[in-house]
Amino acid sequence: MANAPSVEPTRRDMLYIATGAAAAVGAASLAWPFISQMSPDASTIAAGAPLDVDLGAIPEGAIVTVKWRGKPIFVRHRTKKEIEEAKNVQVAQLPDPQSDADRVKKPEWLVVIGVCTHLGCIPLGQQGDYEGWFCPCHGSHYDTSGRIRRGPAPKNLEVPAYAFTSDTKLTIG
Repeated sequence: MANAPSVEPTRRDMLYIATGAAAAVGAASLAWPFISQMSPDASTIAAGAPLDVDLGAIPEGAIVTVKWRGKPIFVRHRTKKEIEEAKNVQVAQLPDPQSDADRVKKPEWLVVIGVCTHLGCIPLGQQGDYEGWFCPCHGSHYDTSGRIRRGPAPKNLEVPAYAFTSDTKLTIG
């Protein structure tokens, strides 16, 4: 049986290996910016994250505006009078019929997206004919349940997804 001659690596083999490794590193360094730009921006990730609101800091009768997903969210701590007025509305007479009980999880807390459903303006709180919100752009009046009562807006203020995580904490999103 004949012994096969052993092949020793030559200087040329070493150059091929080094050149291939350098090419692989170069290709990876060129590809990395293209791959990383496809990841969402940190502000985009943060914008979709749930938002916690401390309800203990909101006195009765006050409205707090927080920002979630680039939109204003109105959190209103309603008084007993506001709750009773909202419950006693004849729902069938509303432009967008919806009862107060369908819009709130706890009667004393109303959470709505603060964007007028007519043209996207930001309504002013505790104003208008119903002491809810008034949109100064085109004159829409909302009640203390965020329901459209008068004006060109076609729908009630939207209610976002939210949950009470404790008696004094609200999570939006």
